[in-house]
Amino acid sequence: MRVCGIDVSKDSLEVVTVVETKTSSVKSFKNNHTGHKALLKHLAKLKIDRVCLEATGNYHLDVALMFSATEHLKLMVINPRVAHSFSKAMFSNAKTDAIDANVLAQYILRMEFKQWQAPADIFFAVRASGRRLCQLVKMRTGFKNQLHSYQCTEFTPEFIIDDALESISHVEKQIDQLIEHTSQIIAEDEQAMNMYQLLIDIDGIGPRTAIKLVGEIGVLDPEIKPKQLVAHAGLFPAIVTSGTSVNKKSRLNKSGNKYIREALYMSAMSLAQRNKNISAFYQHLINDNGLAKKQAICAVMRKLLMAISCIIREQTAFDSSRFYQIQEK
Repeated sequence: MRVCGIDVSKDSLEVVTVVETKTSSVKSFKNNHTGHKALLKHLAKLKIDRVCLEATGNYHLDVALMFSATEHLKLMVINPRVAHSFSKAMFSNAKTDAIDANVLAQYILRMEFKQWQAPADIFFAVRASGRRLCQLVKMRTGFKNQLHSYQCTEFTPEFIIDDALESISHVEKQIDQLIEHTSQIIAEDEQAMNMYQLLIDIDGIGPRTAIKLVGEIGVLDPEIKPKQLVAHAGLFPAIVTSGTSVNKKSRLNKSGNKYIREALYMSAMSLAQRNKNISAFYQHLINDNGLAKKQAICAVMRKLLMAISCIIREQTAFDSSRFYQIQEK
């Protein structure tokens, strides 16, 4: 078997190949268009047929899309936490780019190979817009908090107050423009528009949340199952028990996609108040199951994400009566 592991960073690609059980020394390529072409030529010379790399923000996307468009190469993209756990299982105590690349090469040889399917380019654009939207909303919140602290004292000069108000106004204009431009991008693609419309039709999910979810879910495998999507978002409980002495309280596992969690949180809060079925489910968790309010909201988020996964896959409208049936007294 001829395989390759690639450790991706902002500026470079560290490459280790395994050809018929012979492992090469690490070879470095620049993480740009020129470096990608040189890497492709290098792998073709060695007749490499399988490649593995980690999902590292946006730094791996260009090289991953190049591999997916190459007929003789099959690509697997894995979560960095999976690679880290596999490295520990291999008793790898040190961590360097060369070692990480070798771990990825060994991962192909020992684990089931799952080929990465490149999503449509539009979903990457929507995802970038959604993440920028998150940044702008946090900036606006920060400016509002600063304004509140300035207004709490009489000694703050008026021009400071005006400057803070102007900053808030400027960020709000950026948010509005970003939503408008992203909506235009989504409207140009039928698949993205269908996803957006299904989400926006849920009372409690607005354009901002819909944009974030379209971008984050759209780049994933279209065959992903609801429970796998929940795991990807980190919305499953982490249970810590061992023997008779260790029995810690379960908590939310936050190892997954934080942007999906952020997008769902306010929608879950809204739906738990406005939708009678989801509100009944929320109260059931608190009153009957003894969950704290925050735990109940996380459970609503988890079930809501599973419902969203189903309506996107089945192309059906959201039905809150299927979310939770109110028990007749």
